[in-house]
Amino acid sequence: MDGEADGLVQLSEDSGRPRRVHGMLKLYYGINKEGKAAEQAESLDPCDINGAHFNPDLFLNKLRRECSLAELMDQETCMVKQIRSLDSDMQTLVYENYNKFISATDTIRKMKNDFKKMEDEMDCLSANMSAITEFSARISGTLQDQHEQITKLSGVHTLLRKLQFLFELPARLNKCLELQAYAQAVRSHRRARCVLQQYSHLPSFKGIQDDCHAIMDKLAQELRQKFRDGGSSAKDLSECVELLLQLDEPAEELCDKFLSHAQSRLETDLQGLEAEIRPYPSAPAVKDASAPRLSSTAAAGSPTDNSPKMSTIPSPTSNTDILEFIDRGCNEFVSSLCLVIASYQELFINHAQTGELASKNIPQMANGKLQAFVGDLAARYFSLVERRIQEEKGVGDNSLLVRALDRFHRRLQAVAKLLPGSPVPNQGTEIVIRAATERVKQYLSALQSFYMDSLTDVRQALATPRLSVVSASGAGGGALLGGSASSRDAPNSLPELLSSLSASILNQIKSVLASVHLFTAKDIAFSNKPYFKGEFCSQGVRESLVVSFIKFVCQSSRQFCESAGDKGGSTPPALLLLLSRLCLDYETSTISYILTLTDEQFLVQHHSPVTPVTTLCTEAREAAQKLLNHYVKVQGLIISQMLRKSVETRDWVNTIEPRNVRAVMKRVVEDTTSIDVQVGLLYEEGVRKAHSSDSSKRTFSVYSSSRQQARYAASYTPSAPMDTNLLSNIHKLFSERIDIFSSVEFNKVSVITGIIKISLKTFLECVRLRTFGRYGLQQIQVDCHYLQMYLWRFVSDENLVHFLLDEIVGSSAHRCLDPAPMEQSVIEVICERG
Repeated sequence: MDGEADGLVQLSEDSGRPRRVHGMLKLYYGINKEGKAAEQAESLDPCDINGAHFNPDLFLNKLRRECSLAELMDQETCMVKQIRSLDSDMQTLVYENYNKFISATDTIRKMKNDFKKMEDEMDCLSANMSAITEFSARISGTLQDQHEQITKLSGVHTLLRKLQFLFELPARLNKCLELQAYAQAVRSHRRARCVLQQYSHLPSFKGIQDDCHAIMDKLAQELRQKFRDGGSSAKDLSECVELLLQLDEPAEELCDKFLSHAQSRLETDLQGLEAEIRPYPSAPAVKDASAPRLSSTAAAGSPTDNSPKMSTIPSPTSNTDILEFIDRGCNEFVSSLCLVIASYQELFINHAQTGELASKNIPQMANGKLQAFVGDLAARYFSLVERRIQEEKGVGDNSLLVRALDRFHRRLQAVAKLLPGSPVPNQGTEIVIRAATERVKQYLSALQSFYMDSLTDVRQALATPRLSVVSASGAGGGALLGGSASSRDAPNSLPELLSSLSASILNQIKSVLASVHLFTAKDIAFSNKPYFKGEFCSQGVRESLVVSFIKFVCQSSRQFCESAGDKGGSTPPALLLLLSRLCLDYETSTISYILTLTDEQFLVQHHSPVTPVTTLCTEAREAAQKLLNHYVKVQGLIISQMLRKSVETRDWVNTIEPRNVRAVMKRVVEDTTSIDVQVGLLYEEGVRKAHSSDSSKRTFSVYSSSRQQARYAASYTPSAPMDTNLLSNIHKLFSERIDIFSSVEFNKVSVITGIIKISLKTFLECVRLRTFGRYGLQQIQVDCHYLQMYLWRFVSDENLVHFLLDEIVGSSAHRCLDPAPMEQSVIEVICERG
C-alpha cells in the first residue's frame, strides 16, 4: 500500500494530475469553480455512495441481489482503487498546504514588522503638520493688513498701465503709420476702441478718441490707396482687405473693388488670347469636307493602292497651333482666375464666416458676386476657345486637338473644386463635347467628299479607254466593257475598279475611326466620363459617322437612278452596275464588318436607340436593287433607241426584197454580247432553263399563221383582219404573261433577260405603228430570225425570246398589205451568210 501511495505521489507531479485531483475533491465536497458550495439538490437515494443519505447496508444488500460474483469482485476492485487514489490525493494536498502555511506565517511576521515602522513614521508626520499649521496661522495674522494694501496697489498699477496705453495710443498709432505696420496699428486700436467709446463723455478720453479716429482715417486712406495700386501683390491685397474689413469698411464695396482690380489683370490675359485670333477676322472659311482624291493609278483599278490618307489643312487664321493656344489660356487666364477665386474666398467667404463679421451676412453676398464675376469672364474665355476650335478644319491628325481639349477639361476641374456649384465646368464640358461632335461631322463630310471624288475618278476611268485591249480569253471574246457599243477600246476592268473603290473607302473609314479613337484614349480625362464616352461612342461615332456615311452611300447611289432621263442621262451604265454591286457587297458583308469594327474599337454600349445592322443591310439591298433595275432600264433604252430609229426611218411598204440582215440587228447582238460580258464581270451566271437542241434554228409559230393567211389572202377583206386579230388574241390568252419592267435578280442571266425584254418590247411597239409591204414583212422575218439565232443564249428561258419575236413577226403580218412570208430555208441562208 505504501509503495502504491508513493507512486501516486510521483504521478501527482504531472501537469494535469493536480487539476484532476482537485476536481475530484471539489466534486466530493460540492464546491464549484469559484470556491463556493454548489447549490444543487441533495440526493435522497440511500444507495448513492456520494450522497448524504448513503446507507451501507442497503447498498451491500442491493449489490448482492443484483450483481453476480464476478461483478461483485469488479466492484470491490474499483472501490479499492478509488480509496487508494483518494488517500494519495489527501497526502498530496497535505504536503502542498503545509508549504503554504509556512509561507503565510513568514509573510504575517514580516508584515507586523513593516506596520510597526510605518506607524512610527505617521506619528512623526502628524507632529510636523501640526507645527506647520501653527506657524502658518501666526504669519497670516501678522501679514493680513499688508496683503490688503498689496491687492489695492496691484489694481491701481493695472489701471495705470491701461491709462498709459490709452494716453500713448495716438503716438503709438502714428509710429505704426510711419513704419507701415498697419496690422499692429489696427490691433492696438481694436483693443482700445471699446474703452474709448465707453468713456467718451470724459474730455480727456474724448480727445484721445478723436485723435485715434483721425489717425485711423488716415490709415484707412493709405490702405485704400494700396488696394487700388496695381503693383500690389496678392498677399498685400489680402492684408489690405482684411484690415479694411476690421476698420468697418463696406464689404460689398471692397468686393467690387477687389473683383474690379482682378478683372483688369484677367482682361489682359483675354486680350492676349484674342490677339492670336484677331489678325485674320475675315479669313475665308475652310472647306469642311476636305479629303484627297484617289490617284489616277488607284482609280484605274490598282489593287495595291489601298491606303489613301486625308490631307491635313493648316489653319490659316492662327499663328500658333491649338495646343499652344489652350496652354496659354490655361497657364495665364485659368491659373490667374483660380488664384483670384482662392484669394477672394479666403478674404470674403472663409475668413468672414468667423468673428463679428459673421453676423453681417458677408459670405452669401460675396459668393453671389464671385459667381457672377467668374461666369462673365469664363463666358468670354469660352467664346475665344470655341472660335479657335472652329479654325481646326483639317481632318488629318487629331492628336493636338485631343490633347488641347484634355488639358482644357483638366484645368476646368480645378475651377470646379474651388467653386462648387458653378456652371463654368459644365459649360467647358459642353465645349469639349461640341468640339468632338463637330470633329465627327467634319470627318463625315470628308468621307462623303472622298466618296464622291472616288466616284468621279471611277467615271473618268470608265470614260478613258486603255491603250491595250483586254484579252479575248479574259473578257469574253474582246467585247466592250462600257455601256456604249460605239467605243472599240476596252476600258478599265470593272472588278479592278470595284475592288479599288471598295478597298479605298474601307481604308478611309478605318483611318477615320483611328483618328476619332484618340478622343476615347485611356489617358484622356474626359474620355472616361459617362456624360461623354457613352453618348459620343454610340450616337457620335456609330450613328452620326459610320451609320450616316453608310446611308449616304446608299442615298447618293439611288440618286443616280433619279437624275437619269429617258435616254439614261449622263451616268455611264457601267457605273450603275458597279454601284449596284458595291451596295450588294455592303449588304452581304461590309456593313456588318464596319459596325462590328466600330463597336469593338469604341466599346459601344447600346443604351440609347441605335440603327440595327439589318436596317442598314435592307437599305443597301434596296439601293442595289434599284441601281440594277435602272441599269437594265438604261441599257434596254439604249438598244431600244437603235431599234426605234431603225423602224421609224425606213419605208417598209416600198422596200426592196431582203438579201441581208440589217446592220442594226448585228449591232443589237454585239451590244447584248458586250453587256453580257460586262455584267458577268461583277455578277454570277444565274440559273437557266434547259435549252432545246435546235434553239438557234427554231421557227416561229407565227410563220404557220402567216401561211394560213396566205391561203385566205385572196379573200383578204376588211372583215378578215377581225378574225385574224381574234385568233391572235385567243392565242395570247393561253400564253404566259411577260412583265417587261419587273425587278431583276442579282445574276447575269436575269439582268440580260430584263434588257432583252425591254428591247424586244420596244421593237414590237414600233412595229405596231408601221404599215408593211411584202418585202417589209420578209425583212422583219429575217431580222427576227437573226435575233433568235443569238439572243436565246442570254436569257433564262428561250421561250420568252421566241414569244416576243413571234409577236413582232405576227404584228408585222397583221399590218402587211401583201402578207407573203419568205421561205424558212431562204431566211436561214440569209442569216447564216449575214
